[in-house]
Amino acid sequence: MVATAVSTIRPAWQALVLRHWPVFLGIALMAIPTMVSVARGPWSLESGVHGPIVLATGLWLIFRRMPEIQRDMVPGAVTPTVVALAVAVPAYAFGRAFDFVSVEVAALMLALLAVAYAYVGRRVLRAMWFPIFYLGFIIPVPGWLLDQVTQPLKLFVSLVVTWTLTQFGYPIGNSGVTIYVANYQLLVEDACAGLNSLVSLSAIGLFYIYMLRGSNWRYSMLLLALVLPIAIAANMIRVAALVLITYHFGDAAAQGYLHKFAGMVTFTSALLFIFLVDKLLTPVRDALASPGDTMP
Repeated sequence: MVATAVSTIRPAWQALVLRHWPVFLGIALMAIPTMVSVARGPWSLESGVHGPIVLATGLWLIFRRMPEIQRDMVPGAVTPTVVALAVAVPAYAFGRAFDFVSVEVAALMLALLAVAYAYVGRRVLRAMWFPIFYLGFIIPVPGWLLDQVTQPLKLFVSLVVTWTLTQFGYPIGNSGVTIYVANYQLLVEDACAGLNSLVSLSAIGLFYIYMLRGSNWRYSMLLLALVLPIAIAANMIRVAALVLITYHFGDAAAQGYLHKFAGMVTFTSALLFIFLVDKLLTPVRDALASPGDTMP
């Protein structure tokens, strides 16, 4: 059955691409340079490591439902398509010309949605709401938004860590986001504030929920809301551990391999904790389920 469905899909889509090759060529000319840019830029940083994973798994979520898409596809109206492209193409050109990668990626996604709507219609896009929403995580968080959001988080993390270690008798204090312990001075950076983990955990957590729990969007939103405190708590532990390593073993030990290792352990622990919370919230998940919820 699967082999037959796939063999039927391939000729149909190949014929579509050959018939409308200028459209697909235009999309490729937009998508390829953008993917190269994000791979060299945001995806090479800690805040964007989830990007390739989201892209690969998001495309897989769409491809696995190709028989359903081909069955239900009805071409969309011309006007919405033209309006969306009229917004997306200039925005893409602006973002690429001035190196605003967030605008560039968002505009590319809008252009892809417009083309998809033109070929498959509203019904299919509505059915694909989760893969579309999930792929939105590949849009890099703008630097100005990163600064605005992480500043209060960094301050909160530094205050809690300082107060907690003070209770254990450590000579520690803080001034804003800077922590002083003994003769050392540590700056709570974006990576330690929780936002980087928050974006990655949100993406991977949602994928986990969707694949395991189906389309119960109410429960998905609840678990997504819990990602924020989980990410912040995990990063408090990370900062506290780095402070203790600095105090007992020196700054070189804390800023070397152990700094990256602490980040990996923190992320893994937070992800496992999300799985645990999901298990504990089974009665809540069942209560929030509706008859229309289906497995993916």
